[in-house]
Amino acid sequence: MRRLKTRAEFVAAARGRRASRSGLVVQAISTGVDDTGVGFTVTKKAGNAPERNRIKRRLRAAAEACADAFSSRHDYVVIGRRDVLSAPFETLVTNLQSLIARVHGQKPSNRPETHPNARQP
Repeated sequence: MRRLKTRAEFVAAARGRRASRSGLVVQAISTGVDDTGVGFTVTKKAGNAPERNRIKRRLRAAAEACADAFSSRHDYVVIGRRDVLSAPFETLVTNLQSLIARVHGQKPSNRPETHPNARQP
């Protein structure tokens, strides 16, 4: 499982499918690469830097615990919210697994590929 690191990878996943629960959002997009990519992000609204880092560490551990739930040829972005700090780890893993399953079962997003006001090259 490789890590998503560049902004372009995160933006591409945002154009894909999305599923959410209290505390977690999972975005997924199909890729041609035969490897699973996973990225983690937490907004500043979730807390100060140590709290955001703790949320990301918990998300990484949960992703490792349910690595078999991730589908190959997909990139995933897991967005953590403040509720991740207080949730029991088993609940976090269960929620992540169900969101991954749900993101593969839902219809594609109706969001446009680009912003409607974006400048054209």
